[in-house]
Amino acid sequence: MEQFDNVSVVKRANVYFDGKCVSHNVILPDGTRKSVGVILPAKLLFSTGAPEIMEVLAGECKVTLAGDSEAKRYQAGDSFAVPGESSFQIEVLDTLHYVCHFG
Repeated sequence: MEQFDNVSVVKRANVYFDGKCVSHNVILPDGTRKSVGVILPAKLLFSTGAPEIMEVLAGECKVTLAGDSEAKRYQAGDSFAVPGESSFQIEVLDTLHYVCHFG
């Protein structure tokens, strides 16, 4: 899917890690929330509340989920799931464009 139709967009951006990660929340007609954003090259640790699926639109990264000992590489067209109440370390190798699907 190239775009989300008939959505509401929260105007204020989510800015994390001194601007290395910037996203906007998008609310679909059924109330589902997603975030669409960019992560600049960096090594960052994210915590999750709800389960998430990270869809990589462009760029490249290595991700280590909590409890895993080795990172896995992801690029455009890939996605990875993160359990709720967990964390993941992401090393962005090339500016990452993503959609985060919550729940």
